[in-house]
Amino acid sequence: MKIVHIFFLLVPGFLIAQVNDQAVVSRLKSAGALPEKILNTRSAVFYSPNLTKKEIDEIHASLSRTGVDAVAYFEIDRVFAGRDVTLAFSEYFTGREISNFVIVEKSDATYKVAVTAFNGHEDLIEHDQSAWVVEDAYLKETLRVLYSTAINAYRKQNLLIGDVAETRLSINVITGRRTEAFATDLKVDRLAVQKFGDEKLDRELEEIMKDYPFKYTLVENTIPETELRKQGMFYILCMIHSRGPVAKQLLGFEVGEAETALVSVTYRNGQEQLKTIPASTPVYKFYARQIQFNNVFLGTRWDADVTWQQALKNFIMGFKRELRIN
Repeated sequence: MKIVHIFFLLVPGFLIAQVNDQAVVSRLKSAGALPEKILNTRSAVFYSPNLTKKEIDEIHASLSRTGVDAVAYFEIDRVFAGRDVTLAFSEYFTGREISNFVIVEKSDATYKVAVTAFNGHEDLIEHDQSAWVVEDAYLKETLRVLYSTAINAYRKQNLLIGDVAETRLSINVITGRRTEAFATDLKVDRLAVQKFGDEKLDRELEEIMKDYPFKYTLVENTIPETELRKQGMFYILCMIHSRGPVAKQLLGFEVGEAETALVSVTYRNGQEQLKTIPASTPVYKFYARQIQFNNVFLGTRWDADVTWQQALKNFIMGFKRELRIN
């Protein structure tokens, strides 16, 4: 068993991290101390999608015994799927008075358990925020170390803790009107396209957007949306990045639990094709959101893809085809 560093990457605009069971990297730094209120406030658990129900039940039982009141469980790639998503989760965590996050990652060889505080803001976790982290080849050992560390450091005050891990909670990401079509107002209204903040990625983004047929502006991803609206941009280009079924659920599409693959529309050399993508594969999906009212326009067909570049091309080509633009 060892205490390790764990880091998160939350890009202010688009999320370009690898989204899988080892997704959450380069944001937190190990400090060796648990949050002071871990045993007298509520916590939420983020976990790798490859954890089994038995393992999740074991985690919840151990947290309950420790005195950690874990009231909600979510897959990591569901929480960090995009800016609109993290904002929705931030509002949910604030409403439920969540103070702490317990992150459980599972790789082929090890389990990592990290505990940190909820910063109360849209990004959930600040840059260089401290975390207590433990890693071991056995889940039981990581949970034992968390138990002994917490009990030795703080007095247990959470007494009424639920017996079951709540893993099927629904978070409403879309607060405005949801439309499975393109926003025809974009023929006259300007679209804000946030940069990545990476020179190479921004060059690629600029090149792909040249094929977009209407008015748009590339903007820094730190500019508030209220300011974009003042500058005459009525819509913003948004993106979700997660496993296909999770991305569809977050955007309000129905997904069967037994589905092992999803069919997506893609375009190669200007030709429409159907692409079958395994359900476990992370995909990117672009959509437009009206800034003032948060109305979301998802396009007429599911056009997610395995790279952000192709997903953006799919969005642009699908829009042009819908409006019969060559």
